[in-house]
Amino acid sequence: MTVRFTARPTAHPHRRPRDADGCDPAGRRPRHPRAACAASPGPDSPGPDSGALAARFAHRLVEVLTGARPSGQLMRHTSLAGYGQLASLVRAGALRRGGPADRPRLGPVHDRSPAPDAVEACVRVDLGRRHHVVAFRLEQRGPAGQWQCTAVEAR
Repeated sequence: MTVRFTARPTAHPHRRPRDADGCDPAGRRPRHPRAACAASPGPDSPGPDSGALAARFAHRLVEVLTGARPSGQLMRHTSLAGYGQLASLVRAGALRRGGPADRPRLGPVHDRSPAPDAVEACVRVDLGRRHHVVAFRLEQRGPAGQWQCTAVEAR
């Protein structure tokens, strides 16, 4: 019995070819999962991705405040002071549900950037017949520039 080895193609058939620097032939860079958080917004005007960042965090924050998500899941996304504020809001039941059928509905997230590495946002949350407002501040921290929640308020 004779076994023949055939040469494998050098490129994956479903992937676009890349240059040595990681660009495809059109000159576009590959998208990294955290690319949305990499852009720095200008002073007093939110960057193109700060609104999406604030909306994603607002959704997760409201889930924690209503008890649908454990608060420990946001621990690595908050500073020590921010987590302390979040934990006290959860203990106090800042966003209590009226019943099991009451699902939180988030209004539009309003955000602004007071500094290039900070985003302040607020969102209206409707829980049945009750309305609440949640405000928070996100800051880029650490050598990797990870966004962390440094302050939370709910009324």
